[in-house]
Amino acid sequence: MAKGVNKVLLLGNVGKDPEIRATAGGMTIASFTLATADRAKDAQGNWADKTEWHNLVCFQRTAEVVRDYVKKGTQLFIEGKIQTRSWDDKESGQKKYRTEILVNELTLLGSKQGGESSGGYSKSSSTSYNQSAPVSAPDYGDTGITDDDIPF
Repeated sequence: MAKGVNKVLLLGNVGKDPEIRATAGGMTIASFTLATADRAKDAQGNWADKTEWHNLVCFQRTAEVVRDYVKKGTQLFIEGKIQTRSWDDKESGQKKYRTEILVNELTLLGSKQGGESSGGYSKSSSTSYNQSAPVSAPDYGDTGITDDDIPF
């Protein structure tokens, strides 16, 4: 069987402050929700936004970054993979399912002046965190590209 691809790219805002916990072995885990929005015209021709909520999980160094810098409203760019896990509910005995995004790389976006995000970073720069090793994204703020150069 051929190898498959499981890759997720998300750009959105954190729905509520992340939940941070640690395993018995000392590994840090962060869980939080991310909202993404899609805009489409409804039957009457009016633009309508549809919000989709995603459950995200980060481990180790990325979870520590989330703990220190991410809170409700922070704008993030996420790279990860989708995973569905299941368990038996102790109370009802029913099988429960939860689909989550396991974060491989996280980029903090937004304004440090308190604009649309409280991530603490300016729009002209972003900071990326890779699950395996911290990586900084290149800053292309001085290249002279304006909104007029973008074809859409």
